Amino acid sequence: MVFADVLTLLVNSLTWAMATFLVAAGLTLIFGTLHILNFSHGGFFMIGAYAAYSLTQSLGGSESMAMYLFGALVGGVVVAALGLAVDRLILRRLSGVDDAYVLIATYALLLVCEGGTKLIWGLNYRSVMPPTVLDGAWLAGQAVIPKMSAFIVACGIAVFVAMEFFLNRTRPGRLVKAIAADPWMARLLGVNVRLVYTATVAIGFALAGLAGGLLLANQTLSPSLASGFVIQAFGVIIIGGMGSISGAFLGSILLGLIDAVGQWVLPSLPGLPFFIAMTLILLLRPQGLMGRRH
Repeated sequence: MVFADVLTLLVNSLTWAMATFLVAAGLTLIFGTLHILNFSHGGFFMIGAYAAYSLTQSLGGSESMAMYLFGALVGGVVVAALGLAVDRLILRRLSGVDDAYVLIATYALLLVCEGGTKLIWGLNYRSVMPPTVLDGAWLAGQAVIPKMSAFIVACGIAVFVAMEFFLNRTRPGRLVKAIAADPWMARLLGVNVRLVYTATVAIGFALAGLAGGLLLANQTLSPSLASGFVIQAFGVIIIGGMGSISGAFLGSILLGLIDAVGQWVLPSLPGLPFFIAMTLILLLRPQGLMGRRH
């Protein structure tokens, strides 16, 4: 393998990893705080992508970088608002019930998301060109580095750094971690646990919508978009350790590298190395890379 092949493989693996981490970030935050495994997360990621698509198209396209980022932010706000409604109508009712009911309820919500997307945007496939500044690629010797890939990697790292700073360096973030560890004690100390739960849900859903907007030009929009990304996202948070932001980040990089190498070595069996790696890692470390054994 020559240098160009190694660099191309590295770029592809990091692009896959950071795209998956962007989707998994909100899912991990909600599970880490509310201990609810939200199977519908991929559906709201998809709605964020469609909302960003509709906004940019209605305003004349996504050639402008500012317009592209604005569309992603609007996608995040729209999905955050939907998340607040979901919290009020569904998530609060799932507190304390068996995990099987949580999975059934959130899977049903995923189906509602897919049905609503078909009703509003139809069944046709849609695609968006990247902004002019992200169109094209850099050359590093014989290797080609797409600018869109560099943008996705930068977005993933920025979201990871922002979440780590929020959770570890700010008072609201420390409250979220404290409530995740012991909500009973937090209530005893006078903390408004319900308010923190609601804010966490809004942030988690906003991250899903923001991911949809940021990855808009990196994928084809269709009502089946949710299922593909949600499987990858669940994979990295399970490997990383349920509820751990650092674990999800590390897990996405590891699985991204394995997936890229697998596609290079076994191009006729896409996805197989991903699931084999998940199985082996969970056999060796069931609690995940950064999780704690209970």
